[in-house]
Amino acid sequence: MEASDYAKPWCVYIAKCRDVTLYVGVAKDAHKRIADHNNTNKCRYTRFRKPLTLIYVELRENYAIARKRELEIKRFSRKKEAGTLQLIIRSLASSRFGIRFAYMKNENKTER
Repeated sequence: MEASDYAKPWCVYIAKCRDVTLYVGVAKDAHKRIADHNNTNKCRYTRFRKPLTLIYVELRENYAIARKRELEIKRFSRKKEAGTLQLIIRSLASSRFGIRFAYMKNENKTER
């Protein structure tokens, strides 16, 4: 991957595994990454938890910002994570597409 690819938008995604655990990751194309998870054994965590279902996607400005958000989500406590999942599920119920997409700009960036 070229250095310029890291400056382009990246997705932070949450997938629900067969055992109802959540998997959080980053990818340039979340749908393609879920297909990779389901069709390959590259990822140790998801290897025996297939199939994965994409339940949430956030589009971030670049790779670094997407990774920061991924780590923030992964640091949630179990209780907070479960609450977040409930919010996501409620928003999915009102979405006709079944997947909630959000575009987040860098919150630390100041407008000039």
